Amino acid sequence: MKVAWNPKYCHRLPSNHRFPMEKYELLPQQLLHEGTISQDDLFDPGQLLEKDITNVHQPMYWQKVRDLCLSPSEVRRTGFPLSQALVDRETSIAQGTLEASYFALEQGVAFNIAGGTHHAGSDFGEGFCLLNDIAIASQRLLLERLVSRILIIDLDVHQGNGTAEIFSANPQVVTFSMHGAKNFPMKKQKSSLDINLEDGLTDDVYLNLLEHHLLNFCDQISADFVYYQAGVDVLDTDALGRLSLTLNGCRNRDRLVLEFCKNRGIPLVVVMGGGYSPQLNTIVEAHANTYRLAQQLYF
Repeated sequence: MKVAWNPKYCHRLPSNHRFPMEKYELLPQQLLHEGTISQDDLFDPGQLLEKDITNVHQPMYWQKVRDLCLSPSEVRRTGFPLSQALVDRETSIAQGTLEASYFALEQGVAFNIAGGTHHAGSDFGEGFCLLNDIAIASQRLLLERLVSRILIIDLDVHQGNGTAEIFSANPQVVTFSMHGAKNFPMKKQKSSLDINLEDGLTDDVYLNLLEHHLLNFCDQISADFVYYQAGVDVLDTDALGRLSLTLNGCRNRDRLVLEFCKNRGIPLVVVMGGGYSPQLNTIVEAHANTYRLAQQLYF
């Protein structure tokens, strides 16, 4: 099972920042320690090409990011202090998702320890996202004619607004987002299918909804590739989420998606998305469950 990881993913933020960068270091350590993956499964992404970025993002926006020239208001919108290290992190993440896509075509499934920067739109960064890794990888696969229709299953607690905006006029990419109706971003974009969830939704209702839409929407798409945004900010412990899923509910959510793809022979890339529970071990355990399931189902 190939897994993208680079030390740049662990870029340090100011001590008062709420984003738990430590999970990107602790998750691979946990997976290696328990034997879910081996050192040989980890791969270090190469250099992302600028043309892959500008095939998705407006060249002027990328130039401002690259040259560290975003305005103060644009920087505030991203939620991160802008730096060269942050830009390097984002390009490495996007390249990781792109390279994971080629492994998924060969092996059925691949992962990026980071990824899921779904709030970045064609000309804006937002919500801890500067570049949209799923969009960049999707566009490359389509341009190379390796796939003809991509389904993006976004189960982060926050809507994948940037991804929806980027692909709003592209019939080759279908965006499906289940997210908190009253959560960030306040201004939603229109996905191919949006399922707006009420605060406090629990396991049974969530899982029934997901299964219904997998069978009655996703199964009708005839996609030949899937990207799965597996954010664990759906947990009842999450500081930025407003749903009430348990760890077991989150694991069963992942099982539904992985079995959907495995049973249909659709190559799958999993990116990790958000997770902001106060206890880091909760975040790591929830993310690790996704890898454990993939190892059981695919290998």
